[in-house]
Amino acid sequence: MITGLGITTVWTFDQQRTKAFFTEKLGFEVRSEVPMGAMRWVTVGAKEQPDVELALMSLDGPGLDAESSQALKKLVGKGVIGAGAFRTDDCRGDYETFRARGVEFVQEPQERPYGIEAIFRDDNGNWYSLTERSAELDFSKDFG
Repeated sequence: MITGLGITTVWTFDQQRTKAFFTEKLGFEVRSEVPMGAMRWVTVGAKEQPDVELALMSLDGPGLDAESSQALKKLVGKGVIGAGAFRTDDCRGDYETFRARGVEFVQEPQERPYGIEAIFRDDNGNWYSLTERSAELDFSKDFG
């Protein structure tokens, strides 16, 4: 039986640059950085959520044939990959903090039916939702 999400992939042109983006700009911590032959296994995660990691995977790493690598590079470079949604308890405050650290936002915080949301891009072009859930919304009833 599946008990939850442990690791998810973030595609990157440069693992070290992306590691710096997540740690220096968003405040994540490095969970692992291990050489594995010709590649490195690098994961980061939010300090408050120790059981979930983002694997920073190279766009030309093992497991990708040349055609797939080129297709992924094109999509990531265009900025069309939505890599996920991060929860926050202060969307507007985090927006100001992250913007001051150089994070590129494509949408300022806006009121949504589910809370307050801003959209930003990482150093590769992947985009993320930064969402502060509405306190009065019951997701199991309203969306389940």
